[in-house]
Amino acid sequence: MNTVNPGNFKEVKRIMKQNRRDFISTVAAAGAAIPFMSRGYIADPIQAKKKFPIRLFSKPLDPYDFSFMCECLNKSGIEGFDLTVRPAGKVVPEKVEEDLPKLASEAGKYNLALDMMVTAILSPDDPFTERILKTASSVGITHYRLGWADYDLKKGIWETLAGYKPAIKAITDLNKKYKIHGGYQNHAGARIGGPVWDLHELLRGLPPEFIGCQYDVRHAMVEGANTWMLGLRLLAPYIKTLAIKDFTWATVKGKPAALTVPLGEGMVNWDLYFKTVRELNISGPITLHVEYPLFDKSEEGYSLTRKQEIIVSKLRKDMEFLNGFLKKYELI
Repeated sequence: MNTVNPGNFKEVKRIMKQNRRDFISTVAAAGAAIPFMSRGYIADPIQAKKKFPIRLFSKPLDPYDFSFMCECLNKSGIEGFDLTVRPAGKVVPEKVEEDLPKLASEAGKYNLALDMMVTAILSPDDPFTERILKTASSVGITHYRLGWADYDLKKGIWETLAGYKPAIKAITDLNKKYKIHGGYQNHAGARIGGPVWDLHELLRGLPPEFIGCQYDVRHAMVEGANTWMLGLRLLAPYIKTLAIKDFTWATVKGKPAALTVPLGEGMVNWDLYFKTVRELNISGPITLHVEYPLFDKSEEGYSLTRKQEIIVSKLRKDMEFLNGFLKKYELI
């Protein structure tokens, strides 16, 4: 702290000039950071420093009012949304310019981040693609998930991949334009990205800072129980977001089925997973997927207040499990 004899007017003038210069420098530094913040949400400095900020994939809560959704996150300790911005999503493409800024602003009132979204984007020529990316970037969204692409078995596997590459390249250019990252989620099934190795072929040669993979360990284990970590290593440079959920095998109508369950109640090898994530120096936002039933039949008729209590209880349980492994492997 500066101290001065009040009678020394030259010294008083010098201190005032110095303080004014410090103030202007501080304001200038803050102003330089403003373009990188959401209009509706200014990121908590603590959140900004985290290697793995946790967001909730909004799908299971989309049927509810947005304020109800925000209250659920606040009460459960989840810091923000991975919002559905797609057909039948919380925000539909036709209304993205109107609705997405409103929800970003509303999330900010609850001190929640809205910096991730889930889309159906697969083509740069779709009339909504650039509108979605431009609006998302303007409200502070930094990461989004693309849609899923199907194989054309008449064309062939490699021919299908080759056919998608120009579109992915053009989407990458749009991502660069709007300073946003697009991630293709590996998903169990016969689509592109199911085997994981094909996803690497699709992304190879493109800039990982703008296009990559949203790696889902649940789906990777379903498709390769003993080989999933090889795909994780292969895709590591392109993995900028992580989708987290668990599963177990069951027999449904005489056929094997992978059922999503709360974290820790399934078959994902979390120790090997987080150990490998740390070894490969992977980091980025986590999208927590709660895709198991939130209510049983007897709870469907409960009041909204009681339902929120049940939802929050389940979200907290998943968060405690996830944070436990992040701490165990020194990832926070």
